[in-house]
Amino acid sequence: MTESRPTSDDRVDDDVGGDPACWAHLFKNADSLTSDLGLAEMVRGMADAVIIADPTGTIVFWNQAAQSLFGWSAPEATGRSLDLIVPERLRERHWTGYRRVMATGHTDYGGRLLEVPALHRDGRALSIGFTVTLLRGADGTIRGIGAVVRDETERWQERRALREELTRLRDRPA
Repeated sequence: MTESRPTSDDRVDDDVGGDPACWAHLFKNADSLTSDLGLAEMVRGMADAVIIADPTGTIVFWNQAAQSLFGWSAPEATGRSLDLIVPERLRERHWTGYRRVMATGHTDYGGRLLEVPALHRDGRALSIGFTVTLLRGADGTIRGIGAVVRDETERWQERRALREELTRLRDRPA
């Protein structure tokens, strides 16, 4: 029997290109891949930064990508406050929201990307995009918050330059 190649009708989205992904083979041995150890390995090795903080805002997990993004090693970051990466001018607003989320168990940012300024170890400004997930114990109490973070600095600067160019073009005499 010959193997047939997918046609464009078989593809999920021709604009994206490539064949649709088949992930079934990953779950043939689901016990090892979706075990706590397998998932922990995935989180440690993700290309995106993963940061977990406890209810007080103390960093309890910091993966290698977080080190690459922010410049702090995991031993340097864990045990410290999220102030490590939150610009001083935004800290009051950050902590007001953080405490509200911890008290209510609700975040408006669980299902959408949030883009905010952040700080690198060397003091330079970053623009980061992230999503958050509340981490709950078996009894439903909030044990912390996890964030998957990506450096958006270059894209933010490109968007800012485009906005400035658009403003110049609008304000230019006819």
